[in-house]
Amino acid sequence: MLEDKAKELGRMLGQSSEYQTVKRSTDALNGDAAAVALLKRMEELRGEAARMIEKGEQPSEAMERELDELLGKVQVNPLYQRAVSAQENFDKVMYQVNAWILDGMRKGATSSIITLS
Repeated sequence: MLEDKAKELGRMLGQSSEYQTVKRSTDALNGDAAAVALLKRMEELRGEAARMIEKGEQPSEAMERELDELLGKVQVNPLYQRAVSAQENFDKVMYQVNAWILDGMRKGATSSIITLS
């Protein structure tokens, strides 16, 4: 029964306008080769910086400067802005859904009705 309810919730979330907007905006962003290249390079730099920090090393000023420049370029991209905005809106929906689930769990935990299904 839980699996069925979870699948139904997933289906409904997948059909929501918020999720569809995330999907469309992400697809559009992924279709922009220049934006994808910027994001890929940013991810490479972040990974490299994280590895350096784990070793107790400090990322170079050149790395930090390049990351700042890349971030500045990607943040002005309208496709990126739409994707970020869409994701933030969907995150708000998911936060509310999680709150409703938690509320249901609390009520279910105190319910005197026992179901075996």
